[in-house]
Amino acid sequence: MKPASFEFVRPATLADASRLLIEGNGSARVVAGCQSLGPMLNLRLATPRVLIDLTGIPELTRIEDGRDAVTVGACVTTAYIEDGRLPGRGLDVLARIARNIAYRAVRNRGTMGGSFCHADPAADWVSTLCVFDAECIVYSNGKQRRIAADQFILGAYDNALAPGEILEAIQIPRLSDGAGFGFYKVCRKAGEFASALGAVIHDPSRGRLRAVIGATHGKPIVVPDAKPLLGRDQSLEEVAILALLDRNNIRDLTARQQQVAALSRAHRQAVSP
Repeated sequence: MKPASFEFVRPATLADASRLLIEGNGSARVVAGCQSLGPMLNLRLATPRVLIDLTGIPELTRIEDGRDAVTVGACVTTAYIEDGRLPGRGLDVLARIARNIAYRAVRNRGTMGGSFCHADPAADWVSTLCVFDAECIVYSNGKQRRIAADQFILGAYDNALAPGEILEAIQIPRLSDGAGFGFYKVCRKAGEFASALGAVIHDPSRGRLRAVIGATHGKPIVVPDAKPLLGRDQSLEEVAILALLDRNNIRDLTARQQQVAALSRAHRQAVSP
């Protein structure tokens, strides 16, 4: 199928993009890599009258190398991250996440910010940014506000952006020396969306064990203190995880088994020396 007709505009500044989005009054959509919106347009699941291309706006492709965090513009592509071009020092693991997302042609166009805004529960960046406790920098009408990543995702395909707001960048904290990171997804073949997903950060020096269960058909299950789930007693661990899945209405037996396995393997990766 072909999309319904639309106007295509390329603003040069965030202010212009926000203004166009507000003027669209619900009939305009912003676009970068178009890897998610493109198929929706072709199937006419989305029929905006105006598409606002963000890729020509310098602020959205910037990289800011801070001491404790890296700020990544929303239009930075997954391929850029895969190629190890982010400043390392605690964020090298992001290249590993990137290279297992879809296929290179998709990664060349798809952006971290676009994936996060699309809020597909099975998307790798959604769970990754939540387990890192990243912060979203949102722009509208000359003002910025910040939203924690796990508060930005409201549910499946639903985010916290208000009308006229654009995700400008994502600030990702660095892992400290000695911290471990684990990420495991269950999927039919490499590159596909996950049917179950676990992500864990283990930072003994800060007494931190943070976990995320993704691919839940809703918002990720974020566990800021996962010590009760990921203790040494394997039977207690599984009982606690299953209770957490119950509280989040994950009742399908296969899904529960896959989520337990994904989180357990991510945990083992994170604590391995």
